[in-house]
Amino acid sequence: MRPSVNARTFRTALGQFATGVTVITGLDGDEPVGLACQAFSSLSLDPPLVLFCPGHTSTSWPRIRASGRFGVNVLAEDQRAVCEAFGSTSGPKFDAVGSRRTAGGTVVLDGVLAWLGCVVETVYDGGDHDIVVGRVLELSVERQDGPLLFFRGGHDLPDAALTPSGR
Repeated sequence: MRPSVNARTFRTALGQFATGVTVITGLDGDEPVGLACQAFSSLSLDPPLVLFCPGHTSTSWPRIRASGRFGVNVLAEDQRAVCEAFGSTSGPKFDAVGSRRTAGGTVVLDGVLAWLGCVVETVYDGGDHDIVVGRVLELSVERQDGPLLFFRGGHDLPDAALTPSGR
């Protein structure tokens, strides 16, 4: 007999896995746009590919997708307010943090641990999300601090996860 899988228990089970938090950025014309995203991963070293998974309800992703390029900003542990601003569906997200554009056109947020500038290779349907594969064209490591982590539906980790061996 197969166990029943519903959305709530599925989310609870997957919440046991800590993920880093990124902000995906791009341009809609000359206007910067962005969204908070924890569904991000490296995919390939050769060629250098990454993937992220924006929800179909995202209003920012279609605006970024139209340009064919995106940036990945890896948030630091002191950037919770940035995550909250870019996770919101309302309000001016870029008021929460400064940003700049690279020579390659990537929108980079101030204070991130690292950033990558990518071109969209392909987009797959993934249920209620898209699976976006991007080729990395430029990148930089900016800081050596700890990452902002998402765990059990929030940013607060149990004390055991904050020990040197758990970090």
